[in-house]
Formats: sequence, structure tokens, C-alpha cells
Amino acid sequence: MGPSVTGVTEPSKSDPRAAWSRRGFLLTAASLAAGPQFVLQDRAAAAAELPGFPEGVEVYRSAYRNWVGEITADGLWACAPADADEVVAVVNWARRQGWTVRARGASHGWSPLTVPAGAEPGAPVLLVDTTRHLTGLTIEADEPAAVRAGAGATLEALLTFLEGQGLGVTAAPAVGVLTVGGALAVDAHGTSVPARGERPLPGHTYGSLSNLVLSLTAVVWDADSDAYVLRTYGRDDADGAALLTHLGRALVTEVVLRVGANTSLRCVSRTDLSAAELFAEPGGRRTFASFLDEAGRVEAIWFPFTEFPWLKVWSVAPRRPLTSRRVTSPYNYPFSDSLPTPVADLVGRMVTEGAWYLAPVLGEAQFGAAALGLTATRSADIWGPSKNTLLYLRPTTLRIATDGYAVLTSREQVQRVIAEFTAFYRERIGAYAARGSFPVNGMVEIRVSGLDDPSAAGVEGARAPLLSALRPRGDRPDWDTAVWLNVLTLPGTPDAEAFYRELERFVLDTYDGGHALARVEWSKGWAYTDAAAWSDGDVLGGAVPASFDDSGGDGESRSAWDEAGEILDRLDPHGVFRNPLLDRLFP
Repeated sequence: MGPSVTGVTEPSKSDPRAAWSRRGFLLTAASLAAGPQFVLQDRAAAAAELPGFPEGVEVYRSAYRNWVGEITADGLWACAPADADEVVAVVNWARRQGWTVRARGASHGWSPLTVPAGAEPGAPVLLVDTTRHLTGLTIEADEPAAVRAGAGATLEALLTFLEGQGLGVTAAPAVGVLTVGGALAVDAHGTSVPARGERPLPGHTYGSLSNLVLSLTAVVWDADSDAYVLRTYGRDDADGAALLTHLGRALVTEVVLRVGANTSLRCVSRTDLSAAELFAEPGGRRTFASFLDEAGRVEAIWFPFTEFPWLKVWSVAPRRPLTSRRVTSPYNYPFSDSLPTPVADLVGRMVTEGAWYLAPVLGEAQFGAAALGLTATRSADIWGPSKNTLLYLRPTTLRIATDGYAVLTSREQVQRVIAEFTAFYRERIGAYAARGSFPVNGMVEIRVSGLDDPSAAGVEGARAPLLSALRPRGDRPDWDTAVWLNVLTLPGTPDAEAFYRELERFVLDTYDGGHALARVEWSKGWAYTDAAAWSDGDVLGGAVPASFDDSGGDGESRSAWDEAGEILDRLDPHGVFRNPLLDRLFP
């Protein structure tokens, strides 16, 4: 076998990692975090299997693994274009050969939007690795501030670059290895709404990263030249609205993002507030919503079968508070990046011995590790430039499955949504446990963000992303907030899919457009049957498209869903950027 050009030594056949079992993937996360393995091919050998492939473009065989290792494929062809012109060349080659093209960044996702489960070695699917060369970062403008970013640049690289220029963003996903292109494809987000009395700084948004886009460059079909070409779309472009969150149905090579002055953030962690108090019905003194009012940036992590969540509260603090520890780099919770021995031992027993009944013990161990770790690492009260508190998860963290939903509602209804969801979750997890089933052994995660208000881009005529879960509803101007709900569990946990299906039915039925509306979180799990995610036809063909329909049913206006589907089909009439899940969503 050839060298691993990412610097990861390829395991020999005698190495147990070579099997790439689910167990091995979970428990060797640290080794996998270095990146995908690939093997350079002799040019003549590649030419024999890929006739007419563009000269000079680096091509190789590659494995694909999604974040949690449930979707795997070996022996796919991949390439690393040196620039956007080479991307165009390989896309046109794929069109002529009848292949599909899938952009690959960090592979930090759960849903099969990139590669389907069970893809065969040598399948006519070409992975385009954006992380090798499409990583440029330059300041595009100063007043107002804007940055040009290659699709393969990581969020950590972007935020570090911005910090050096005195710039930043309001919120971001916690995982710094995400690529800019991948994050925008699925409307990646952080957790932030304005605190009471807070006014956003110019260049900042409380919505998803997609709402920061000023322009983007994508590979699209051009009928006049009978080929795919590069085209740049401004934020006011109707077609561009479908590309702001495109789900992998397009390929974006670079973007220009609106950014603003950097801020310093304080992040205080607490483990002394009970779930009963934090997730209570509206009106309590120390509820989740009360902390939103106080600081605007809140996250709750609730371990299973425990009573005290890990609450994080970020607040803008230009000067270091007296009790805060200054942090000069991100990832300040090492106990969540590498499993403490008691937690690792429990996970090992559950996975290798099928001891799923240990879920309550694991929940207590996870909570204990967090509570003790916050004290031992002096990370319960930290302060520094925004990047250093916003980014807090390394790829070495335990990789587990999750569902995901965004519930659009008004700011005044946030606590009601949280109370309803957590009450149902608590009742169902208890009912399953009573019959000896433990489908959840990971945490509940709750975050709250603003919506993708296009006015935040500062561009006249700016359009909202058509397919963002945070797209505002034109018929509900009172909805200005989204509650993000995730429940995590180890892959392979018995009854997990059935439990997720119950949760999903509750979420979709309860938040059906009355006081709130649920949309799926694209990168996570959804459309559950009792056996699998992304499989329920009623959700795929009904609930998901309907959640983007605010046309009023007048027969004249198109829904955002239909508009996006038409645009994406027109920009890629040959289906080069399609895959099986996208075919079910956009038949």
C-alpha cells in the first residue's frame, strides 16, 4: 500500500484498526481525528480506470467515514483540485462520464448527504477534497468588514485569521475542524440571541453562518457553453438564495462573509441548577429563558438519568471579570476531549459486552467527570477573545449518534418549548427504563439561536437562505427564535431508533405551526422508522417540505422548498451533485 499523505500511518492487516468496526471507530477517535486515509495512485493506473481525467489534478483512492462511523465506504476515487478551475475541470469530466461529484471537507456530519451507506468500492462517485488547497483567507473589505474564504478552510482557521484582524462572529459551532463549505451547506450555527437590551454589532448575526454570506462562487451549468462553469452570486441574487444552504446539491468553491468587530466573551459553567428548575414551565426565576434574558448565549447539556445539567452561559465582557481565568486558545474542556477512565471503561463494557443497562451509571459518570473536570481545570469561569470560548470540542471527543431539530417560535415561547420537550423526554426515557430498555446513553443538548434575518447582511435586497432551518416564516413575523434540540446515544444502542421515532413524532406533532414549528437539522438524524434514520417516507416527502411552505396555499405562490428545488435542478440539470438522500428529498 502507498503512503498516507495526511500523515496517518495506514494500519497493517494484523492491526485491529484495519477492520474499521464500529467499535474500533468509536474507541480510536484520536487516531481517526488526523483525517481520512488515502493512497496515491500511479498516473497510468488512474488513467486506465478514469479515462480522460484532467491532467495535473491529484487523484487517489480514498475511504470515506462520516463523523460517527455509521456511514463508511472504501476504495472511492477522490481528488484534490489545486484551485477552482481544476474543480470545474473534474466536474465536467464527471458529467461526461456519468459520475456524481461529492465535495468532502471534514466529514463531520451524521446524515448521508455526502455518501450513502453501503457505497461500493469503485462506485461512480468522485470525492472532491476541498481541505488540501481551497483554503485561502483574505480580508475583502474593511468598512464594512468582509473576509474571502475558500470552501476548505476550517472554522478554527477562519476565526483565528479574523481574530488577528480584530474581527469575529457572534456565534459558531463548537467544532473547529468544520470547513467553511461544509458548515454553509447545512446552515451550521452556534447558540446566541440578543440579551435583553443588547443591540447587535455591525457585521454580526444571531442566525446561522449562512446568513453571513455576501457572495459565493459555485460550479453551475451554463447552457451557452454546454459546460459547467464558475459563477458568483451576490446576496441579492434569487438563484443564490438556494446555494446559501444547499445540502450538498451544489459545489461552492469560495465565499465572502460579512464579519464585525471581535468581542471578548466570558463563559460561566454551572452544575448546581436542577433540570426541574432549569426546564420548568415559564415563570420561574432560574429557568433557561431567564439566562437567555440575562446573557443571550446559553447551552444546556443534560446527561441521562441525572438531575443537574451542565449549563454554559456566555456573556459579552470587554474586560476580564475578576473571577475569570483568561484563555488564550480554544478547547478548554480537556475532560470532554478525552474520556476519563471511568467513562471510557463504561462505554467499553456497553459496546463490547452489550451492557446497555449501564446507561444510568454512565450518565452519572459523565456528569461527575464534567463537574469535577470544570473544577480541576479551572474552566468553570473562563474569558478571552470570542474564538477561545466558542470552540470547545476537538475531534478526539466521543463520537456518538444524534437526532436534531430546530423549533421556530417567538422569544416569549422559548421556555414553553423547552419545558414541553424535556417533560416528554423524561417521561419516555423513564417508561423505557421501566421495561428494561435504555435507548439513550448520551446527553440532551439544548441551544437557542436567532433566525436568518437577511437584513443582517447589510445588503439591499438580501435574500434569506431558502433551505436554512433558520429561514424566517413570512406568515409568522412573531417567530424570531429557534430552539435546537438534540438527543445523543452510542451507535448500535438497542431501541434507539424506535425511541428517536417517538421523539420525532412528538416534535413534529407538537410544533406543527401553532405556537411553534419544527424543522429538521440537516446534518443530524431525522425521518426515523423503528429501524433507521432518513427512512420515513412521510417525513422525507411530507413533513420536511411542508416545514418550508409559507405560501399560504393560494396556488399562486411557490414555497421556499419548491423554489429551491427548481433552482438547484436548473443549476445542475445533469444531476452531477445528486445522491440517494437528495433524490428522495427532491424527486
